Amino acid sequence: MPIFLKLAGTAMLFLFVTACLAITIMPRFLDRVYYEGPRSDHFDGARFFNPGADDDTFRMPTQGSRTGFFWRYFTGSDGRPAWPASVPVTHGKPEPRVEGERMVATWIGHATMLIQTQGLNILTDPIWSERTGPFGRGPKRVTAPGVRIEDLPKIDLILVSHNHYDHLDKPTLRQLWERDRPMIVTSLGNDKVIESVGAKARALDWGQRLAIRPGIEVIVARNHHWGSRWFTDRNRALWSAFVVKLPAGGNIFFAGDTGLGDGKWPAEAAALGPVRLAMIPIGAFRFVPGQMDTGSHIGPANAIRVFDRLGAAHAVPIHWGTFRLSYEARETPPAMLTALMRCTGGDASRFAPATVGSPTDIPPYSAPATRPDESLIDPCLKRSEIAVLN
Repeated sequence: MPIFLKLAGTAMLFLFVTACLAITIMPRFLDRVYYEGPRSDHFDGARFFNPGADDDTFRMPTQGSRTGFFWRYFTGSDGRPAWPASVPVTHGKPEPRVEGERMVATWIGHATMLIQTQGLNILTDPIWSERTGPFGRGPKRVTAPGVRIEDLPKIDLILVSHNHYDHLDKPTLRQLWERDRPMIVTSLGNDKVIESVGAKARALDWGQRLAIRPGIEVIVARNHHWGSRWFTDRNRALWSAFVVKLPAGGNIFFAGDTGLGDGKWPAEAAALGPVRLAMIPIGAFRFVPGQMDTGSHIGPANAIRVFDRLGAAHAVPIHWGTFRLSYEARETPPAMLTALMRCTGGDASRFAPATVGSPTDIPPYSAPATRPDESLIDPCLKRSEIAVLN
Protein backbone atom coordinates (compact mmCIF):
# COMPACT_ATOMS: atom_id res chain seq x y z
CA MET A 1 0.00 0.00 0.00
CA PRO A 2 1.41 3.42 -0.92
CA ILE A 3 2.76 5.34 2.01
CA PHE A 4 0.38 8.26 1.49
CA LEU A 5 -2.62 5.92 1.82
CA LYS A 6 -1.25 4.61 5.10
CA LEU A 7 -0.72 8.16 6.33
CA ALA A 8 -4.21 9.18 5.21
CA GLY A 9 -5.72 6.18 6.96
CA THR A 10 -3.81 6.94 10.15
CA ALA A 11 -4.91 10.58 10.00
CA MET A 12 -8.55 9.61 9.49
CA LEU A 13 -8.36 7.15 12.39
CA PHE A 14 -6.81 9.85 14.58
CA LEU A 15 -9.55 12.34 13.64
CA PHE A 16 -12.25 9.74 14.31
CA VAL A 17 -10.85 8.91 17.75
CA THR A 18 -10.44 12.62 18.54
CA ALA A 19 -14.06 13.29 17.54
CA CYS A 20 -15.29 10.40 19.70
CA LEU A 21 -13.29 11.68 22.65
CA ALA A 22 -14.58 15.20 22.10
CA ILE A 23 -18.17 13.97 22.06
CA THR A 24 -17.75 12.02 25.28
CA ILE A 25 -15.26 14.15 27.21
CA MET A 26 -15.73 17.77 26.16
CA PRO A 27 -19.33 18.21 27.32
CA ARG A 28 -18.30 17.06 30.80
CA PHE A 29 -15.22 19.26 30.67
CA LEU A 30 -17.26 22.29 29.61
CA ASP A 31 -19.93 21.61 32.22
CA ARG A 32 -19.41 23.41 35.51
CA VAL A 33 -21.11 22.91 38.86
CA TYR A 34 -21.28 26.48 40.11
CA TYR A 35 -23.64 25.85 43.02
CA GLU A 36 -24.60 22.99 45.34
CA GLY A 37 -27.47 23.31 47.80
CA PRO A 38 -30.91 22.11 48.81
CA ARG A 39 -33.79 21.75 46.35
CA SER A 40 -36.26 24.61 46.11
CA ASP A 41 -39.14 25.80 43.96
CA HIS A 42 -36.56 26.91 41.36
CA PHE A 43 -33.64 24.47 41.91
CA ASP A 44 -33.89 20.72 41.30
CA GLY A 45 -30.65 19.85 43.10
CA ALA A 46 -28.52 20.26 39.99
CA ARG A 47 -29.94 23.04 37.82
CA PHE A 48 -32.13 26.11 38.28
CA PHE A 49 -35.45 26.62 36.50
CA ASN A 50 -38.22 29.21 36.18
CA PRO A 51 -41.23 28.39 38.37
CA GLY A 52 -44.82 29.09 37.44
CA ALA A 53 -44.44 29.39 33.67
CA ASP A 54 -42.80 28.00 30.55
CA ASP A 55 -39.28 26.97 31.51
CA ASP A 56 -38.09 26.57 27.90
CA THR A 57 -36.53 29.99 27.28
CA PHE A 58 -34.32 28.72 24.45
CA ARG A 59 -36.83 27.43 21.91
CA MET A 60 -36.49 28.18 18.21
CA PRO A 61 -38.87 30.86 16.90
CA THR A 62 -39.67 29.05 13.65
CA GLN A 63 -40.07 25.59 12.20
CA GLY A 64 -36.94 23.87 10.99
CA SER A 65 -33.67 22.74 12.44
CA ARG A 66 -31.72 24.55 15.13
CA THR A 67 -28.60 24.25 12.97
CA GLY A 68 -30.35 25.99 10.08
CA PHE A 69 -31.58 28.77 12.31
CA PHE A 70 -28.12 29.47 13.73
CA TRP A 71 -26.51 29.29 10.29
CA ARG A 72 -28.88 31.95 8.96
CA TYR A 73 -28.47 34.04 12.13
CA PHE A 74 -24.67 34.03 12.28
CA THR A 75 -24.22 34.50 8.52
CA GLY A 76 -26.78 37.31 8.42
CA SER A 77 -28.77 35.53 5.70
CA ASP A 78 -32.12 35.87 7.46
CA GLY A 79 -33.23 39.13 5.83
CA ARG A 80 -32.53 41.23 8.93
CA PRO A 81 -32.51 45.04 8.72
CA ALA A 82 -29.09 46.66 8.49
CA TRP A 83 -27.34 48.06 11.57
CA PRO A 84 -24.70 50.81 11.50
CA ALA A 85 -21.11 49.75 12.09
CA SER A 86 -20.90 52.37 14.83
CA VAL A 87 -22.82 55.34 16.19
CA PRO A 88 -21.45 58.65 17.52
CA VAL A 89 -21.09 58.83 21.30
CA THR A 90 -20.36 61.85 23.48
CA HIS A 91 -18.53 60.53 26.52
CA GLY A 92 -19.75 61.74 29.88
CA LYS A 93 -17.70 62.35 33.00
CA PRO A 94 -19.83 61.65 36.10
CA GLU A 95 -19.60 63.50 39.39
CA PRO A 96 -17.41 61.81 42.02
CA ARG A 97 -20.38 61.42 44.41
CA VAL A 98 -24.06 62.32 44.64
CA GLU A 99 -25.10 62.77 48.24
CA GLY A 100 -28.43 62.52 50.04
CA GLU A 101 -31.75 61.88 48.34
CA ARG A 102 -30.65 63.24 44.96
CA MET A 103 -30.28 60.51 42.30
CA VAL A 104 -28.39 60.66 39.01
CA ALA A 105 -28.51 57.83 36.45
CA THR A 106 -26.13 57.52 33.50
CA TRP A 107 -26.69 54.84 30.85
CA ILE A 108 -23.30 53.45 29.83
CA GLY A 109 -24.81 51.12 27.22
CA HIS A 110 -26.49 47.71 26.99
CA ALA A 111 -27.50 46.72 30.58
CA THR A 112 -24.78 48.84 32.18
CA MET A 113 -26.08 51.77 34.22
CA LEU A 114 -24.32 54.00 36.73
CA ILE A 115 -26.66 55.09 39.53
CA GLN A 116 -25.40 57.66 42.04
CA THR A 117 -27.33 58.44 45.22
CA GLN A 118 -26.87 58.47 49.01
CA GLY A 119 -23.12 58.77 48.46
CA LEU A 120 -23.07 55.38 46.66
CA ASN A 121 -21.85 54.69 43.13
CA ILE A 122 -23.66 51.63 41.77
CA LEU A 123 -22.99 49.79 38.49
CA THR A 124 -25.25 47.21 36.88
CA ASP A 125 -23.93 44.37 34.66
CA PRO A 126 -20.78 46.30 33.69
CA ILE A 127 -19.33 45.56 30.26
CA TRP A 128 -16.67 47.67 28.55
CA SER A 129 -15.39 44.89 26.24
CA GLU A 130 -15.46 45.34 22.47
CA ARG A 131 -16.98 41.90 21.94
CA THR A 132 -19.28 39.72 23.97
CA GLY A 133 -18.72 35.99 23.82
CA PRO A 134 -16.27 33.21 24.68
CA PHE A 135 -12.62 33.56 23.68
CA GLY A 136 -13.10 37.24 22.91
CA ARG A 137 -15.41 36.47 20.01
CA GLY A 138 -19.10 37.17 19.53
CA PRO A 139 -21.10 40.28 18.59
CA LYS A 140 -19.00 43.43 18.23
CA ARG A 141 -19.86 46.61 20.05
CA VAL A 142 -21.72 49.15 17.89
CA THR A 143 -22.11 51.82 20.58
CA ALA A 144 -19.01 52.72 22.59
CA PRO A 145 -19.43 52.97 26.38
CA GLY A 146 -20.98 56.31 27.32
CA VAL A 147 -18.33 56.80 30.00
CA ARG A 148 -14.72 55.73 29.58
CA ILE A 149 -13.83 53.28 32.30
CA GLU A 150 -10.98 55.53 33.46
CA ASP A 151 -13.53 58.35 33.93
CA LEU A 152 -15.75 56.32 36.24
CA PRO A 153 -15.89 57.48 39.84
CA LYS A 154 -14.89 54.97 42.49
CA ILE A 155 -17.46 52.18 42.32
CA ASP A 156 -18.91 50.95 45.62
CA LEU A 157 -21.45 48.36 44.49
CA ILE A 158 -21.80 46.17 41.40
CA LEU A 159 -24.92 44.13 40.62
CA VAL A 160 -24.41 41.14 38.28
CA SER A 161 -27.68 39.60 37.13
CA HIS A 162 -26.48 36.34 35.53
CA ASN A 163 -23.56 34.72 33.76
CA HIS A 164 -24.16 35.43 30.06
CA TYR A 165 -21.16 37.10 28.45
CA ASP A 166 -22.93 40.39 27.73
CA HIS A 167 -23.81 40.74 31.43
CA LEU A 168 -20.94 39.07 33.29
CA ASP A 169 -17.88 40.47 31.53
CA LYS A 170 -14.75 39.10 33.15
CA PRO A 171 -12.24 41.67 31.81
CA THR A 172 -14.36 44.56 33.07
CA LEU A 173 -14.95 42.98 36.47
CA ARG A 174 -11.24 42.27 36.86
CA GLN A 175 -10.35 45.88 36.07
CA LEU A 176 -12.97 47.34 38.42
CA TRP A 177 -12.03 44.94 41.21
CA GLU A 178 -8.32 45.73 40.96
CA ARG A 179 -9.06 49.45 40.93
CA ASP A 180 -11.87 49.88 43.48
CA ARG A 181 -12.51 46.62 45.40
CA PRO A 182 -16.30 47.17 45.14
CA MET A 183 -18.91 45.01 46.80
CA ILE A 184 -20.22 42.65 44.08
CA VAL A 185 -23.67 41.13 44.56
CA THR A 186 -25.02 38.41 42.29
CA SER A 187 -27.30 35.37 42.36
CA LEU A 188 -26.38 31.82 43.30
CA GLY A 189 -23.48 30.24 41.44
CA ASN A 190 -22.26 33.30 39.56
CA ASP A 191 -19.75 34.03 42.31
CA LYS A 192 -17.73 31.03 41.09
CA VAL A 193 -17.37 32.60 37.65
CA ILE A 194 -16.48 35.99 39.13
CA GLU A 195 -13.90 34.45 41.46
CA SER A 196 -11.96 33.22 38.42
CA VAL A 197 -10.72 36.79 37.83
CA GLY A 198 -9.61 37.19 41.44
CA ALA A 199 -12.66 39.16 42.57
CA LYS A 200 -14.99 38.30 45.43
CA ALA A 201 -18.76 38.32 45.12
CA ARG A 202 -21.69 37.71 47.45
CA ALA A 203 -24.13 35.25 45.86
CA LEU A 204 -27.72 35.24 47.10
CA ASP A 205 -30.93 33.36 46.33
CA TRP A 206 -34.16 35.03 45.26
CA GLY A 207 -35.62 36.90 48.22
CA GLN A 208 -32.38 37.12 50.19
CA ARG A 209 -31.05 40.49 51.37
CA LEU A 210 -27.67 42.04 51.98
CA ALA A 211 -27.15 45.21 54.03
CA ILE A 212 -24.89 47.70 52.28
CA ARG A 213 -24.95 50.36 54.99
CA PRO A 214 -27.58 51.52 57.51
CA GLY A 215 -30.87 52.11 55.67
CA ILE A 216 -29.62 50.64 52.38
CA GLU A 217 -29.87 46.99 51.32
CA VAL A 218 -29.86 44.90 48.16
CA ILE A 219 -32.54 42.28 47.61
CA VAL A 220 -32.08 39.62 44.94
CA ALA A 221 -35.42 39.33 43.14
CA ARG A 222 -37.03 36.85 40.76
CA ASN A 223 -37.17 37.35 37.00
CA HIS A 224 -37.47 34.91 34.04
CA HIS A 225 -34.32 33.91 32.18
CA TRP A 226 -31.59 31.25 32.02
CA GLY A 227 -27.85 31.02 32.48
CA SER A 228 -24.84 29.49 30.74
CA ARG A 229 -21.23 30.21 29.82
CA TRP A 230 -21.22 27.05 27.67
CA PHE A 231 -24.11 25.02 26.30
CA THR A 232 -23.43 22.15 28.70
CA ASP A 233 -23.46 24.24 31.89
CA ARG A 234 -26.97 25.50 31.20
CA ASN A 235 -28.78 26.74 34.33
CA ARG A 236 -26.02 25.70 36.73
CA ALA A 237 -26.14 29.28 38.08
CA LEU A 238 -29.16 31.43 38.89
CA TRP A 239 -30.40 34.58 37.12
CA SER A 240 -32.07 37.48 38.90
CA ALA A 241 -33.31 41.03 39.14
CA PHE A 242 -32.42 43.35 42.04
CA VAL A 243 -34.12 45.84 44.31
CA VAL A 244 -31.96 48.41 46.08
CA LYS A 245 -33.92 49.67 49.07
CA LEU A 246 -33.09 53.26 49.98
CA PRO A 247 -33.96 55.26 53.10
CA ALA A 248 -35.89 57.95 51.22
CA GLY A 249 -37.22 58.86 47.79
CA GLY A 250 -38.11 55.35 46.60
CA ASN A 251 -36.23 52.20 45.57
CA ILE A 252 -34.14 51.20 42.56
CA PHE A 253 -35.18 48.19 40.45
CA PHE A 254 -32.84 46.51 37.97
CA ALA A 255 -34.57 43.84 35.88
CA GLY A 256 -31.36 42.28 34.56
CA ASP A 257 -32.13 40.22 31.46
CA THR A 258 -35.59 38.70 31.36
CA GLY A 259 -38.62 37.38 29.60
CA LEU A 260 -42.10 37.95 30.96
CA GLY A 261 -42.66 34.40 32.23
CA ASP A 262 -45.68 34.25 34.51
CA GLY A 263 -45.67 38.05 34.73
CA LYS A 264 -45.97 38.05 38.53
CA TRP A 265 -42.41 38.94 39.47
CA PRO A 266 -42.74 42.72 38.89
CA ALA A 267 -45.47 42.91 41.55
CA GLU A 268 -43.21 40.94 43.92
CA ALA A 269 -40.55 43.64 43.53
CA ALA A 270 -43.12 46.42 43.90
CA ALA A 271 -44.25 44.91 47.20
CA LEU A 272 -40.83 45.81 48.65
CA GLY A 273 -41.59 49.52 48.39
CA PRO A 274 -42.27 52.24 45.80
CA VAL A 275 -39.96 52.07 42.78
CA ARG A 276 -38.35 55.41 42.00
CA LEU A 277 -36.21 54.17 39.10
CA ALA A 278 -36.57 50.96 37.10
CA MET A 279 -34.14 49.68 34.48
CA ILE A 280 -36.10 47.48 32.07
CA PRO A 281 -34.76 45.70 28.94
CA ILE A 282 -36.49 46.34 25.60
CA GLY A 283 -34.15 44.85 22.95
CA ALA A 284 -33.12 41.50 21.45
CA PHE A 285 -36.78 40.47 21.20
CA ARG A 286 -37.09 39.56 17.52
CA PHE A 287 -35.59 36.66 15.58
CA VAL A 288 -38.19 36.50 12.79
CA PRO A 289 -40.22 39.34 11.27
CA GLY A 290 -43.09 40.47 13.48
CA GLN A 291 -41.94 38.72 16.66
CA MET A 292 -42.60 40.80 19.80
CA ASP A 293 -40.77 38.84 22.50
CA THR A 294 -38.93 35.59 23.19
CA GLY A 295 -39.00 33.25 26.17
CA SER A 296 -35.98 35.02 27.65
CA HIS A 297 -36.29 38.60 26.34
CA ILE A 298 -39.14 41.07 26.65
CA GLY A 299 -39.68 43.57 23.87
CA PRO A 300 -41.23 47.02 24.25
CA ALA A 301 -44.78 45.65 24.63
CA ASN A 302 -43.97 43.44 27.60
CA ALA A 303 -41.57 46.06 28.97
CA ILE A 304 -44.58 48.34 29.34
CA ARG A 305 -46.41 45.56 31.19
CA VAL A 306 -43.44 45.24 33.56
CA PHE A 307 -43.31 49.02 34.05
CA ASP A 308 -47.01 49.14 34.87
CA ARG A 309 -46.90 46.18 37.27
CA LEU A 310 -43.91 47.65 39.07
CA GLY A 311 -45.83 50.86 39.62
CA ALA A 312 -42.56 52.61 38.86
CA ALA A 313 -42.37 56.38 38.81
CA HIS A 314 -39.63 56.43 36.16
CA ALA A 315 -37.91 53.83 34.00
CA VAL A 316 -34.96 53.76 31.62
CA PRO A 317 -34.98 51.21 28.77
CA ILE A 318 -31.80 49.14 28.59
CA HIS A 319 -30.44 46.16 26.62
CA TRP A 320 -30.76 47.71 23.16
CA GLY A 321 -28.55 49.39 20.58
CA THR A 322 -25.12 48.34 21.88
CA PHE A 323 -24.56 44.78 20.62
CA ARG A 324 -26.49 43.30 17.73
CA LEU A 325 -28.08 40.21 19.31
CA SER A 326 -31.24 39.76 17.27
CA TYR A 327 -33.24 40.64 14.15
CA GLU A 328 -34.79 44.06 14.77
CA ALA A 329 -33.29 47.32 13.54
CA ARG A 330 -31.20 49.25 16.05
CA GLU A 331 -33.72 52.06 16.60
CA THR A 332 -36.82 49.86 16.59
CA PRO A 333 -36.99 49.13 20.35
CA PRO A 334 -36.98 52.77 21.57
CA ALA A 335 -39.24 53.94 18.72
CA MET A 336 -41.75 51.20 19.45
CA LEU A 337 -41.60 51.86 23.19
CA THR A 338 -42.36 55.57 22.78
CA ALA A 339 -45.21 54.91 20.35
CA LEU A 340 -46.75 52.24 22.59
CA MET A 341 -46.51 54.41 25.71
CA ARG A 342 -48.43 57.17 23.96
CA CYS A 343 -50.93 54.80 22.36
CA THR A 344 -51.74 53.13 25.70
CA GLY A 345 -52.23 56.42 27.53
CA GLY A 346 -49.03 56.29 29.58
CA ASP A 347 -46.79 59.25 30.29
CA ALA A 348 -44.03 58.70 27.73
CA SER A 349 -41.68 60.99 29.66
CA ARG A 350 -41.64 58.52 32.58
CA PHE A 351 -40.38 55.58 30.49
CA ALA A 352 -38.20 57.24 27.92
CA PRO A 353 -34.97 56.31 26.10
CA ALA A 354 -31.80 57.76 27.59
CA THR A 355 -28.82 59.16 25.73
CA VAL A 356 -25.68 57.11 26.23
CA GLY A 357 -23.26 58.92 28.53
CA SER A 358 -25.69 61.68 29.51
CA PRO A 359 -26.53 61.97 33.24
CA THR A 360 -30.22 62.21 34.15
CA ASP A 361 -31.56 63.48 37.47
CA ILE A 362 -34.28 61.14 38.74
CA PRO A 363 -36.89 62.90 40.90
CA PRO A 364 -38.02 61.29 44.17
CA TYR A 365 -40.91 58.87 43.85
CA SER A 366 -44.30 60.31 43.01
CA ALA A 367 -47.20 58.25 41.71
CA PRO A 368 -47.87 58.98 38.02
CA ALA A 369 -51.19 60.67 37.27
CA THR A 370 -51.73 58.23 34.41
CA ARG A 371 -50.42 54.75 33.71
CA PRO A 372 -50.42 52.74 30.47
CA ASP A 373 -53.52 50.63 29.88
CA GLU A 374 -52.28 47.07 29.33
CA SER A 375 -55.51 46.11 27.56
CA LEU A 376 -54.58 48.51 24.74
CA ILE A 377 -51.11 47.08 24.07
CA ASP A 378 -52.13 44.38 21.58
CA PRO A 379 -54.53 46.66 19.63
CA CYS A 380 -51.82 49.35 19.54
CA LEU A 381 -49.32 46.88 18.07
CA LYS A 382 -51.60 46.60 15.02
CA ARG A 383 -51.51 50.32 14.29
CA SER A 384 -49.67 51.05 11.04
CA GLU A 385 -47.03 53.35 12.56
CA ILE A 386 -46.04 50.61 15.02
CA ALA A 387 -46.55 47.53 12.83
CA VAL A 388 -44.25 49.01 10.16
CA LEU A 389 -41.27 49.09 12.54
CA ASN A 390 -38.90 46.25 11.63
